[in-house]
Amino acid sequence: MPYQPPTHSVERSLRATTGAKIVAGVDEVGRGAWAGPVTVCAAVTGLRRPPEGLTDSKLMTLKRRTALAELLETWVTAYALGHSSPQEIDELGMTAALRLAATRALEALPVRPEAVILDGKHDYLGDPWKVRTVIKGDQSCVAVAAASVIAKVRRDTMMAELGASHADFGFCDNAGYPSPVHRAALEELGPTPHHRLSWSYLDALPRWQHLKRTRITPENVALEAGGQLGFDF
Repeated sequence: MPYQPPTHSVERSLRATTGAKIVAGVDEVGRGAWAGPVTVCAAVTGLRRPPEGLTDSKLMTLKRRTALAELLETWVTAYALGHSSPQEIDELGMTAALRLAATRALEALPVRPEAVILDGKHDYLGDPWKVRTVIKGDQSCVAVAAASVIAKVRRDTMMAELGASHADFGFCDNAGYPSPVHRAALEELGPTPHHRLSWSYLDALPRWQHLKRTRITPENVALEAGGQLGFDF
C-alpha cells in the first residue's frame, strides 16, 4: 500500500468548528505492556509541512523512528510527556491512568491547547478538554503522528534504562511488552518493581499469583482486555 502522508485536515476542521487556534495531537504508548509506565505525548505542530516519512511510530524501523524523533523534538512548536506509573495503573485502572498521563502532558505544554486530537475511538480525556477522536490518527494527523513517534522513542529509552538492572527481562528489546524472554524471566524470577500487578499475565504464573492485585475500577476491564496480551512493540 503506498505511503499516505498525514495531513492537517482534522486540525483545520477543529479550528473552523471550535475557533481553536492551538490544537494538540495526543497519543499513548505502553497501554498493552506488562511492565513500565503508560506514556502520553502531547504535540503542537501548527500547520507546517511535516518531515518526510512521518507516520505511526509502529510502522517505522527502529533506526528511522529514532532519527525522526530527534528531528521532531526541534521541529514541533511544542511537546510534553506525561506518565502514569505501574502503581497508578494498578490503583486507578487503565482508563483513569491514561487520563492522568494525558492531563500531565497537556498541562506541561507551555501554552494550554484549546482543542485536542486524540488517537483512537475512545475519549479517555473528557472535560474540560475539547476532544476529537480519530481512528488511526497516528497515521492521518500530523500532530498525532509526531506525538506517536516522540512517545514511543522516549518510553523505549526509559524501559532500556530500567532494563539495565533487570537484564533477564529483555526490557531493552521488548519495552515491557509480552515476549518469550519476558515471560520466561517472570516464571523464574517473578515481577520486578516495574511490573503491573493487576494484569492477567499473573494468572498463568502459579508461583507468583499471590502477588496479584485486584483491580478496583470495573469500567476499565473492557478497554484493558483488548490491549494487555498483544505483542505491540
